[in-house]
Amino acid sequence: MFDTQESVKGNDPDKAVVSAALTGALTTRDQCEDIPYTPEEIAEDAAAAREAGASVAHIHARTPEGSPTFETEAYREIHDAVRERTDIVVNFSTGAIDVPVEKRVAYIEETAPEMAALNMGSMNYAKYSDSREEFVFDMVFENSFSEIREFVTAMADAGVKPELECFDTGHVGNARPLVKHGDLDEPLQFSLVMGVLGGIPASVENLAHQVRQLPETATWQVIGISRDQWPLCAAALSMGGNVRVGLEDNFYLPNGEMATNAELVEQAARMVRDVGREPATPDEAREILSLD
Repeated sequence: MFDTQESVKGNDPDKAVVSAALTGALTTRDQCEDIPYTPEEIAEDAAAAREAGASVAHIHARTPEGSPTFETEAYREIHDAVRERTDIVVNFSTGAIDVPVEKRVAYIEETAPEMAALNMGSMNYAKYSDSREEFVFDMVFENSFSEIREFVTAMADAGVKPELECFDTGHVGNARPLVKHGDLDEPLQFSLVMGVLGGIPASVENLAHQVRQLPETATWQVIGISRDQWPLCAAALSMGGNVRVGLEDNFYLPNGEMATNAELVEQAARMVRDVGREPATPDEAREILSLD
């Protein structure tokens, strides 16, 4: 179905970057008791994920009660706590609905994480329950080119590497005019998010299609939602890609057991080794992702 040499793109065929999405914004401890909320809990999970084989920690800030927060001070406290505990690459989310761009730009400018998510297009963003035959939530995730460019400018000024989060094929294509206009500098880092209702469905065929659209020098990872995570991780790793796991995206191991962030990373690291590769260290990830 795919040519491994072609699908590697700018990734390292021998080393895989494993990212751990520790918190998310939509999940709560009512669903999974191990989701970290406080800066100390997030830092502890980041250190445990690093020990298990992760080299990047993707983080949404939470209040101590678990609500999403976009306050600069919250992100500063998280950044400082993680940096005190581990050398893992810090990647902050910027995605939100009905939160002004200026507020989300502020904590990127203030904390200057090594990476930050850059959402590459607008979409319906929903979850449907087959068992209840109803929508759990139904939103519009708006990311206009003007807003994307605001984030790119702020990240460039702060020395932050954008992580291009693409929920559909059109989002991959949205990078082209931004490169041509001089907003984005290559090599680019793409995250191919699959399985969100409103975006591209999760399948190996769709993953291969997405990867074919990427620039030759691009690095990329797959982000599979819920139990689609593991088959997509297996496919991505065999294609030379990188992977993201963690409680933001999925609570469960392949056998159906609920897991911690570290246990999800341990599973991903085993899968990396099963295809003859090794999990990248944070410093190796910095080189692969052109962070240095």
